Amino acid sequence: MLIRRRPLLRMATTAAVVGGASYVGTRKAADAAQEQAAQQQQLYDAQQQAAQAQQEAAQARAAAAQASAPPAAQPEAPAEDPTIAQLKKFADLHTAGVLSDEEFAQAKAKLLAGL
Repeated sequence: MLIRRRPLLRMATTAAVVGGASYVGTRKAADAAQEQAAQQQQLYDAQQQAAQAQQEAAQARAAAAQASAPPAAQPEAPAEDPTIAQLKKFADLHTAGVLSDEEFAQAKAKLLAGL
């Protein structure tokens, strides 16, 4: 009996063609993905450069505004403590003779006890 080899040869050829086509398709997809990744990287880089330029421009505007702004006024002295003010009033009344030594001492002790 004779063995036919032609069908086997056809099957091997068909497998090689299919395998080659599969390789080409996969390679094209990989190339397309690589190209897309490169485009996305370029877009990201451009966005980063634009953001950096905006930040530098904002800093320059802030520096210019600060340089042209008049100097800040000196803050006023802090307000006097109300307890100290009241104590001074009692001292003035004591000096004027309105409060006796005893009354002044009681008023002073009362104020200082409230602290």
